[in-house]
Amino acid sequence: MMSKEKIILGIDPGTQIMGYGIIEVQGKSFKMIDLGSIKFKLADTPILRLKQIFESSSEIIEKFLPDEMAVEAPFFGKNVQSMLKLGRAQGVVMAAALSKNIPVEEYSPRKIKQSITGKGSASKEQVYAMLERSFGHKIETRYLDASDALAVALCHHYQASNPVLGGTKAKNWEQFLRANPDRKA
Repeated sequence: MMSKEKIILGIDPGTQIMGYGIIEVQGKSFKMIDLGSIKFKLADTPILRLKQIFESSSEIIEKFLPDEMAVEAPFFGKNVQSMLKLGRAQGVVMAAALSKNIPVEEYSPRKIKQSITGKGSASKEQVYAMLERSFGHKIETRYLDASDALAVALCHHYQASNPVLGGTKAKNWEQFLRANPDRKA
């Protein structure tokens, strides 16, 4: 018996560019539904950008009706102001989902990279390449924020379907793919 289909929305929050990726999951199989990025007007005040982030997130939720949402957590950097801005953006995105009773999970950038590539220190380009391999086709996007958001959604699927999988340690891509044959294209 096939398990129920579910839609997962992944968000890479940002105050300048917000990426989103939507996948459909049927059992252990998955496919990409959409991805994109929204660029916010830098001329607007930070408060107005938060409003735009909320409205944009709400529109995406209304369009795709996700069952679950996954968000990339702000990374810990040296610039406290940047972290504060990203945290606010993340909170607004979460509020948009929670206002529609959509469960939300957050994942660290390291967890997302490890889940997708097997290496927590992978580059954005390595994540992008592995996403193309996992989905079996070229992923067209103007900004890596969109592919990062797609990675967040796929990470959530992997974690929900097999939480132990995220802890896989591999020394290289070939070893990772041998240990995870279901991730091959």
